[in-house]
Amino acid sequence: MSRLRVHSFGISLDGFAAGPDQSMHDPLGVRGRELMQWFMPTLTWRRMQGQPGGETGVDDRMAAQGFEGLGAWILGRNMFGPVRGPWPDESWRGWWGEEPPYHTPVFVLTHHPRASLHMAGGTVFHFVTGGIDEALQRAFAAADGRDVRLGGGAATVRQYLQARLIGELHLAVSPVLLGQGEALFAGLDLPALGYACTHVIPGERATHVLLQRALAAAG
Repeated sequence: MSRLRVHSFGISLDGFAAGPDQSMHDPLGVRGRELMQWFMPTLTWRRMQGQPGGETGVDDRMAAQGFEGLGAWILGRNMFGPVRGPWPDESWRGWWGEEPPYHTPVFVLTHHPRASLHMAGGTVFHFVTGGIDEALQRAFAAADGRDVRLGGGAATVRQYLQARLIGELHLAVSPVLLGQGEALFAGLDLPALGYACTHVIPGERATHVLLQRALAAAG
């Protein structure tokens, strides 16, 4: 049965999943890049960038698991790019160049319609204006029995947690304090929503925390 999963989601010790003031220069907000310093030295990341080498170990193993068994992705609009409001044109094609790392259909949540965008390597961005339920239904259909990965950002993950739709959440907790930004768990009572911590795994540069939603709490 297909599941909705979150993987390698960077978070600070004080609970922020992105810094403030996202921009072209700071896609994850000011100091947000610090949350992913554990990921960038890994073999998994360097292969995605077409670079040689890379570290193996716990961090790399956790990063690699996030790409296994996937048939589709869901992204909030901020994860696709910094453009706000109605699309002025179709010149913005994502942060990643002409061959994004997804290689599956990707469903981007937005309030403003846009035609699907076909990229190299099998990635197709579909822009969904009907909300999180429509995006998930379309992603499950496209995944054809495989899992769907929710890429963020923080507000999008909160919406899916509040709706009890995420089956597994992997947080990579970095030893940094941001002080401000996007608070991942703001307004959420995770135990009441059926979530529990099932694993805590120390890595080389981050601590990996897995939350799962009990099947008995489904519905």
